[in-house]
Amino acid sequence: MLKNTIEIPVRFSEVDSLRVVWHGHYVKYFEDGRESFGKQYGLGYLDIYDAEGLAVPIVDLQLQYKRPLEYGDTAIVETTFINSPAAKIIFDFKIFSARHKHLVCEGRSIQVFMSPQKQELFIVNPPFFEAWKKKHKLM
Repeated sequence: MLKNTIEIPVRFSEVDSLRVVWHGHYVKYFEDGRESFGKQYGLGYLDIYDAEGLAVPIVDLQLQYKRPLEYGDTAIVETTFINSPAAKIIFDFKIFSARHKHLVCEGRSIQVFMSPQKQELFIVNPPFFEAWKKKHKLM
């Protein structure tokens, strides 16, 4: 299982008048997790675009809020790659409160491979992704 964990301090600009993180910022924390995972495992957006000329748009995003994060806390974002035979990149996310040690949010994102020039989606895994999976012993 490939996993990445990062810590993100909750900033004042991310909270509402009750000092809790506005719900839309959890999507940004997921994005931060995907970016950190990509840097660690060589699967970043620009890596894919620069090397292969492919975009990887999100086509599905799910979130379940459990408890709020508060100003002054730190979000611990765990991003886990979910292996699939489909031509998709799937990540599961868990966000924890560093202060309270409890789960505050979990979710999943699904991305597909797309040729920006042709506006076509891939129905099979591109060769670079098959090689990436072999490198990380996912095949």
